[in-house]
Amino acid sequence: MSQLKSASILDSRILVPAIGAAFKKLNPRTLAKNPVMFVVAVVSMLTTILFLRDLITGGGNLGFSLQINIWLWFTVLFANFAEAVAEGRGKAQADSLRKSRTETQAKLLVGNSRTDYKMVPGTSLKVGDVVLVEAGDIIPSDGEVIEGVASVNEAAITGESAPVIRESGGDRSAVTGGTQVLSDEIRVRITAAAGSTFIDRMIALVEGAERQKTPNEIALNILLAGMTLIFVLATVTIPSFAAYAGGSIQTVVLVALFVTLIPTTIGALLSAIGIAGMDRLVRFNVLAMSGRAVEAAGDVDTLLLDKTGTITLGNRQATAFRPVRGVSEQDLADAAQLASLADETPEGRSIVVLAKEKYAIRGRDMTSLKATFVPFTAQTRMSGVDLEGSSIRKGAVDAVLAYVDGAANGGTDGTVVISRTSSETLRELQAIADEVAKAGGTPLAVARDGRLLGVIHLKDIIKGGIRERFAELRRMGIRTVMITGDNPLTAAAIAAEAGVDDFLAQATPEMKLALMREEQAKGKLVAMCGDGTNDAPALAQADVGVAMNTGTVAAREAGNMVDLDSDPTKLIEIVEIGKQLLMTRGALTTFSIANDIAKYFAIIPAMFIAFYPQLKMLNVMGLATPQSAILSAIIFNALIIVALIPLSLKGVRYRPIGAGALLSRNLLIYGLGGIIVPFIGIKAIDMAITAIGLA
Repeated sequence: MSQLKSASILDSRILVPAIGAAFKKLNPRTLAKNPVMFVVAVVSMLTTILFLRDLITGGGNLGFSLQINIWLWFTVLFANFAEAVAEGRGKAQADSLRKSRTETQAKLLVGNSRTDYKMVPGTSLKVGDVVLVEAGDIIPSDGEVIEGVASVNEAAITGESAPVIRESGGDRSAVTGGTQVLSDEIRVRITAAAGSTFIDRMIALVEGAERQKTPNEIALNILLAGMTLIFVLATVTIPSFAAYAGGSIQTVVLVALFVTLIPTTIGALLSAIGIAGMDRLVRFNVLAMSGRAVEAAGDVDTLLLDKTGTITLGNRQATAFRPVRGVSEQDLADAAQLASLADETPEGRSIVVLAKEKYAIRGRDMTSLKATFVPFTAQTRMSGVDLEGSSIRKGAVDAVLAYVDGAANGGTDGTVVISRTSSETLRELQAIADEVAKAGGTPLAVARDGRLLGVIHLKDIIKGGIRERFAELRRMGIRTVMITGDNPLTAAAIAAEAGVDDFLAQATPEMKLALMREEQAKGKLVAMCGDGTNDAPALAQADVGVAMNTGTVAAREAGNMVDLDSDPTKLIEIVEIGKQLLMTRGALTTFSIANDIAKYFAIIPAMFIAFYPQLKMLNVMGLATPQSAILSAIIFNALIIVALIPLSLKGVRYRPIGAGALLSRNLLIYGLGGIIVPFIGIKAIDMAITAIGLA
């Protein structure tokens, strides 16, 4: 179970501190961030001053005024309480993260030494320092593996007990401070100073300290402020109408009318909805760097996914030995294993394992064979081994063919040539290689003493269940595009197996960025999932950039979300949560406006019935007295905020249906419900306060 799983809103560890926080948020600077509730607080202060004046002078209906004042302040406090509960869930998660962050000692390597180190506090490390981390050690800070390979327990940040492999080079070199090395040893170059590590940023994010209002949230705030201003103007004109009719209306009654008619419900819950959207992502082990990213996720049209490490597991595995005619699989496996014994890449290790498992070929004493290993280089694109009087090479098909051709024609590398390769064998090997490529695999040719033996089939392993998940994305209206550096044949095969809608082969970082901008130019919102440094430009350009936690530091810095589980199909949950955020905000706005319409029938007849008896026909609720009607409306206005806190935090359930059907459903449930619920609620409160003599 992840440490980031969200606590229940009924947890006393959240509710009790939220009560105190609700009072602290009465600070005018804090209230000013929410225009609607700031106005409610101002008029509550006004009615409180008027009540104290009447209390001193002995004028006015003190009991009625006191009750109105109490419920006005409750309205403000309940709004603060909703926000505090939402923030409290983040603080509870942050506390659990702080417990996972320990004060560690680091083995800082001295000079250019690989083994000599001195012990220093982890907090003293600077960017660029190189530390040695051995089995059992805690990685002291965020960094990048520059030497070695090790199994790392990342439960401190993902909650998953299964260890992961971290190794130098490639896209799995990033390590996170606070995680533990379980086996072997690695040398890590520090990439984050104390106080700015990944866990530090996680703590700040889940606490909501860096949460910025999204454009839609700002626009809705402006709309609510505008509606509030309109009701201010409408309310201040009422005393003139009352005077014209030969009467007067108490200021406290005017304030009650104003507060019940402005959109206090959505104004009170708006901040909580935004915080809860980010919190729901945290429950799925996804960290959003901004609320804007969560909101954008709800409208994503296109998803671009890097292949390696995102759609596939990231390491190609040897799955078969394909010999040419006249060569047995046993001989090919034997040669391939010999050439791979010193190959520490995942591919090389998988070749050794496959030969051992399939043909029981065990490791040999290479000293007695006087073996000299030939490392892989970007220039030769081959690796291998030279034995006494024999030479074995494995690598890219064209590179091995060129090597065999050069050796057969008197190459100068000292290779002993036993036989020239026939054109028939060349064609056969090329056919096998093409077949492997068309199946989505990577062919590695193997040659011994200038003779082609066959092909090793390396296969990209597709992550389990990914095809079904992509089908679900398609049903949600999201187009998936796989991006890979593979040749088109290989890319097409993997795309078909994974079930993506389209693919971009032989992609460079520039091509990824161009595709991203092309989609955005069409007016589409684009999400990108990636884990490599070459994905960073596209992740930065994307509307929703989801970086895999297993990826490089550059990728995690470029994205606006980080998936701690490194599961690309997590975007389904991200999109659903984004849609939930938008739907919840829309649903509660609809409810709030409908709510206000229903309250007209309670409070307006109560205010004017003395001047215009004809308005009695609008008292369809059958409320007992004008005072009980006003008090019931103001009480309901406060209590409905508390009643809707669970919905604002949980979110409206998302269902993959059309926009028209969704709008009709929300209008029916939250529009009609917003009218019916106040009728029932206000009437029930009126009966209760009348029965106990409060009005």
